[in-house]
Amino acid sequence: MVRIVSLIPSATEIAFALGLEGDVVGVTFECDFPPDPRVGRSVVVGGLDTHGLDPVAIDALVRERLAAGDDLYVLDVDRFRDLAPDVVLTQDLCRVCALPSGRVDEAMTQLGCSADVVTLDPHSLTDVFDTITAVGAATGTTARADDLVAGLRDRLAQLADAVDGRHRPRVFVLEWPDPPFVAGHWVPEVVEAAGGEAVLARPGERSVPTTWEAIAEVDPDVVVVSSCGFDVDGSAAHATEVLDRLPARAEVWAIDANGLMVRPGPRLVDGAETLAAVLHGVGDVDPRRARLVRGRGT
Repeated sequence: MVRIVSLIPSATEIAFALGLEGDVVGVTFECDFPPDPRVGRSVVVGGLDTHGLDPVAIDALVRERLAAGDDLYVLDVDRFRDLAPDVVLTQDLCRVCALPSGRVDEAMTQLGCSADVVTLDPHSLTDVFDTITAVGAATGTTARADDLVAGLRDRLAQLADAVDGRHRPRVFVLEWPDPPFVAGHWVPEVVEAAGGEAVLARPGERSVPTTWEAIAEVDPDVVVVSSCGFDVDGSAAHATEVLDRLPARAEVWAIDANGLMVRPGPRLVDGAETLAAVLHGVGDVDPRRARLVRGRGT
């Protein structure tokens, strides 16, 4: 058994997809798939309590804490030590999304822990697939990782064939509703894989604030509200709150951000398939994944 502590939800999903659920001994409070890795495992990372706050208040709280130099996530050092991990899966991609690896390194030095630390910092779909390979190499499951990546690439190839030659609607992905944020990293690639043209996009770069005027100027056919940290219900609620600020002619959809768009794991391919159903009717739209908030021009 390789004792694994996963400090990011996407890494937990990768470990489970590689059949390592029996080896995962510690997770974060946000690790909720599949179906809930927190059950029966130590929760070694906690974070901000944003329950009941609206998007503006959440954004203000995060900015305040970061400006003060405070951590948004806290590692339970005593519990981490007791787990005695062999492999620790962490990240440096986003201080807002997870505990940075520097804090893990400090804790390991303090505790004298010699675990293998695997830092996963993908910026593109290819990078995401490489993180799966990296987890496989660190856990002795290289063959499983290769098979998983091959299967994901095959599904993307099939999707490319399905949308080939179709008109590509202009799609804007709203990653946070207020203030509005442009989705970056791998999200524009997911849109392109689904047969859309990602507008106002930042492929491979961090998500950044934008303005309602800039969104109107790019004149999207479809706006996808994918609120970081929220499922389809949360994204739909946020979409409704900002509906009057979005371009009037655009079709507006809400999507399960956590499951399909913002976590860099295997389900990003599910996200591309879901968007293809939304944009082109390639397959059925699962209402647990995506929901129409406003039809075009209504």
